[in-house]
Amino acid sequence: MIAFQDVLALGAATCWAASTLLSANPSKQLGALRFVRWRMFLVLVLLWPAVALLGRWEHVNWGTATAMVLSGIVGITLGDSALFAAMNRLGPRRTGVLFATHALFSAALGFVFLGERLGLQAYAGALLTVSGVMVAVGWGHRSQTVDIWEPDGPMRVGVGLALLAAACQALGALIAKPALSGDGALDPALALAMRVSAAWLALVVLQPFPQLNRTAGATAPLNWQVLKETAISGWTGMGVGMGLLLWALSLGSVGAVGVLSSVSPVLVLPMLWWIYRRPPAWGAWIGAACAVGGTALMMSR
Repeated sequence: MIAFQDVLALGAATCWAASTLLSANPSKQLGALRFVRWRMFLVLVLLWPAVALLGRWEHVNWGTATAMVLSGIVGITLGDSALFAAMNRLGPRRTGVLFATHALFSAALGFVFLGERLGLQAYAGALLTVSGVMVAVGWGHRSQTVDIWEPDGPMRVGVGLALLAAACQALGALIAKPALSGDGALDPALALAMRVSAAWLALVVLQPFPQLNRTAGATAPLNWQVLKETAISGWTGMGVGMGLLLWALSLGSVGAVGVLSSVSPVLVLPMLWWIYRRPPAWGAWIGAACAVGGTALMMSR
C-alpha cells in the first residue's frame, strides 16, 4: 500500500520542478540573495494570515521554535541562497544533477542521527532513483536547450555551491524532523511560517553587506514583471512545495522523504518538452525509467 507521506513528498517534488523553471529568470535578474529574500517575503505575506486563521499554536515551545529557526537558517537561508547562486553559474540542468545528492545526504543523516533503517528494498530504490535523476538531468537535454539555459565560464564555485545547497537541504530537514513528530508536534503550516520567517530575517540581517549581494550576481532592478515571477515561483515552490515536504516529514522518515522529493529534476524534463515543443534526448528516457523504477521500489517498501 502506498504511504500518504510518499505522495506528499512527490507532490513537493512536482512543485519544486515547476518552481525551478519559474525561478530561472528572476533569480538571474535579481541575484541569488535578493531573489530569495523577496521570494520569502512574498510567501510570508500570504502564509502568516493563513496560519493565524488555521494554525494550531498549542504545541509551540522553546525547543520546537528553536528547531524551526535553525532549520530555516540552514535549509533556506544557506541552502536556497547557495542553490540559486549555483543555478546562476551552472544553469538548472547541471545544478539539478548536483542538488539531487541531497537525497543521499538525507538518507545518511537519518541513518546516523535518527537511527532510520529503510530496508534493503528501500535502499536499492533510493540508489536507483538518485542514479536515474542524475542520468536524466545530465544527459536528458538537447544541445539547443542546454545553450539557452547554461552560462559559460568556470564551474568550480558553482559545483561547490550546489553541493552545499544539497547538504543544507538535508540538514535542514534533519533539524526540523523532531519538531514535526511525536506528541508535541508542530502544525506543518505553522512550522513552515516559522521556518521561512527565520530564514527571511537572517537574509535581512545580511542585506547591508554589499559584497554578498555582488557575488550573488545581481544584474537588474526590481520591476513589476520580475516581482510577479518571483511571487509565483515562491508560492509554488516554497509555499505549497515546502509545506508538502514538512507535512511528509511529520509522517515519514527523513531519508525516504528526501529520496522521493529528489525526483524534481526529472519532472522538469516534461515541462521543458512542453515549453520547447521538443522531446527530451535519449538519456532522459533512460534516466526517467530508472527514477520511476526506484520510486516504485521506495513506495512499495
